[in-house]
Amino acid sequence: MSLRFTLLLILNITALNGYAQTRFKGRITDTTNHNAVADISIRLNVIDSIFITDAQGRFNILTSLDYDSCVAIISKEGYNTITQMLYKDRENEVMLSRSLLEEVVITGNSSPVKRSSSAIPTELYTPSFFLKNPTPSLFDAMSMVTGVRPQLNCNVCNTGDIHINGMEGPYTLILIDGMPVVSALSTVYGLSGIPNSLVERIEIVKGPTAAMYGSEAMGGMINVITRNPQKTPFIHLDIMTTTWAEVNTDVTSKFKINNKIQSLLGINYFNYQQPKDNNKDGFTDMTLQNRISIFNKWSFLRNEDRIASIAARYVYEDRWGGQMNWDKQWRGSDSIYGESIYTNRWEVLGLYQLPVNEKIISQFSVIGHNQDSYYGKTSFQGNQKVAFGQIYWEKNLRQHKATIGTSLRYTYYNDNTPATANEAGRDKPNSTALTGLFIQDEWHFASKHDLYLGYRLDYDPILKGIHSPRLAYKWSPDNSNTFRASFGKGFRVVNIFTEDHAALTGARKVEIAEALAPEKSYNSNLNYSHTTFIGGGFVNIDVLAFYSLFTNKIIGDFDTDPDKIIYKNIDGRAISRGLTINTDATFSIPLNVRIGVNYMDVYQKNKDNIKTEQLFAPKWSGNFSFSYTLPKQIVIDLSGQINGPMRLPIQRNDYRPEYSPVFCLANIQFSKKIDTKWEVYAGIKNILNFVPKDTYMRPFDPFDKHVNDAVNNPNGYTFDTEYNYAPLQGIRGFAGLRYTLK
Repeated sequence: MSLRFTLLLILNITALNGYAQTRFKGRITDTTNHNAVADISIRLNVIDSIFITDAQGRFNILTSLDYDSCVAIISKEGYNTITQMLYKDRENEVMLSRSLLEEVVITGNSSPVKRSSSAIPTELYTPSFFLKNPTPSLFDAMSMVTGVRPQLNCNVCNTGDIHINGMEGPYTLILIDGMPVVSALSTVYGLSGIPNSLVERIEIVKGPTAAMYGSEAMGGMINVITRNPQKTPFIHLDIMTTTWAEVNTDVTSKFKINNKIQSLLGINYFNYQQPKDNNKDGFTDMTLQNRISIFNKWSFLRNEDRIASIAARYVYEDRWGGQMNWDKQWRGSDSIYGESIYTNRWEVLGLYQLPVNEKIISQFSVIGHNQDSYYGKTSFQGNQKVAFGQIYWEKNLRQHKATIGTSLRYTYYNDNTPATANEAGRDKPNSTALTGLFIQDEWHFASKHDLYLGYRLDYDPILKGIHSPRLAYKWSPDNSNTFRASFGKGFRVVNIFTEDHAALTGARKVEIAEALAPEKSYNSNLNYSHTTFIGGGFVNIDVLAFYSLFTNKIIGDFDTDPDKIIYKNIDGRAISRGLTINTDATFSIPLNVRIGVNYMDVYQKNKDNIKTEQLFAPKWSGNFSFSYTLPKQIVIDLSGQINGPMRLPIQRNDYRPEYSPVFCLANIQFSKKIDTKWEVYAGIKNILNFVPKDTYMRPFDPFDKHVNDAVNNPNGYTFDTEYNYAPLQGIRGFAGLRYTLK
């Protein structure tokens, strides 16, 4: 009996060992609101079965196969399919982002709609996209978007703006939560004060959008949607530094007064105080900066889901660049050249839905911006205040979603230039009130067809009535294909001293040849989007063809006289036309690829039909991003942009090339989530070490004191800072740490 019992025991132990189980467990949450996601499909590469998460987003998978880790394909309709490594006997945290086709967008519409349902082509980007190449501000992050180019306009103070499809920054309207708060004077430096940690998503519309937003929305619009306090982690900290001793700190926190009142507080601090001159031209390669931005948003829960929020932002910045031996005692002098800018800016914006049965929403923003600056010995003191209010009524009528509203925009502007002086030379601040009336209808007139009709009438005391129509059409024959077509008109009133940095820096004199008329633009877009699901992944292709015609365009003529910048309305027309193709692919292996290509032809033609290419507008450019997940949750991100030749401003008999070379700015990052709270990342920026050459003309004589020396300066060259097409920072390392407490 004992022998028989022993044999049975050995057989049972062997059987139990043969059926030893490996456990893969964890939880899946939404990247936007960090809520659990139920009914997620999980397929392991080692098992031919599909597992589903429960109502709490949890999964608990048992397998008889002995693996320390495995690759899981995780998918659900409305979310991006991902592949992720799962590890046995540990809590695996998985975060899913919503599919771009199903993401809600607001830009181009009066209220949130699914991106796939919008007749107006809208590009959408989430913070996870920009974290592939971490940057301290929104301005730098835009370099990852195809057809959108952050352009540095000056090597000394690093002022910049954002170009969409080759059109200069003033043609781009920047919104925060749908409110026009960054424009005119603040365009120059305001974009550097928006920390990425406050961004929930960014929506981009290319082409005029004046029917909804009025003046300045001529070339396109970027809408920065800030986080909702209810969907924000309790604490989020992101600290990054570089081998250039740049330090960027983002801190975000939420708190609540009660169950109906919640608040979001965000603080961004950026500091760079180590001047470098690696190219040995005697000037700082990067502007020294000390900037703090504070953002506070309050959200109120109301009956019947009515919306209400109010937010405020304050930005202070002290930046300077110039000759290496400059300090503040030389501010405004003609001994040592430096450009020094103090910026004080505040914003208050709010949204409130009226407590009535109909859906009536009011919005407002109030902005103050003060700039105290010196460009060499040239003083520029600017002060701007803008108040904007808008109220609109939405009504659903069968297949129609109609909106009608009115707006008022009041702008006060004053500076120490001739732009705000009367004929006697005395100070005369500009004060303008622009009233508007708009109406739009989103008509779902057939099962697969949608039509958008919009019209806006603005009244300016000087320009009188200004009409801005917009028309868009969408056809979706099936779930995989969508065609869109749109047409719109925009307009803009110009102040060159707030929009063109060249008017303030260097030695050229500014000349305004005539009374400047408002600019107008006419735009048409054709868009095609196709999605194919392949195995455990998908491929999305988006094609946009665009054509814009500008009349009365105001240009700075650098060519007629090398000592002047002559501003005037062109006596012909300006054209921006081209094609943008974006491809986004996710595979069954842990690889995500995004590649974008942009071709454009941007030029002016005068009355004699002579064609002149637009400055800083490369014929072709591209963006790329490759992300691969290694075992142990290590993610490699390779990203960058490639730019073709672009025309640059040169002087008469200039020895420098008129066109920039083809160049690539590439970056690589390694990141790892240690647990659910901590993440570390490090990498290299500009790994090809590209640095532009000859960015200054005569940097040894910035005040042109010896410009008339016929022996040493036979061509009459003058000091110039505008020959710039890429940052002067070469290869550099970076490292950072993120902490999130939900």
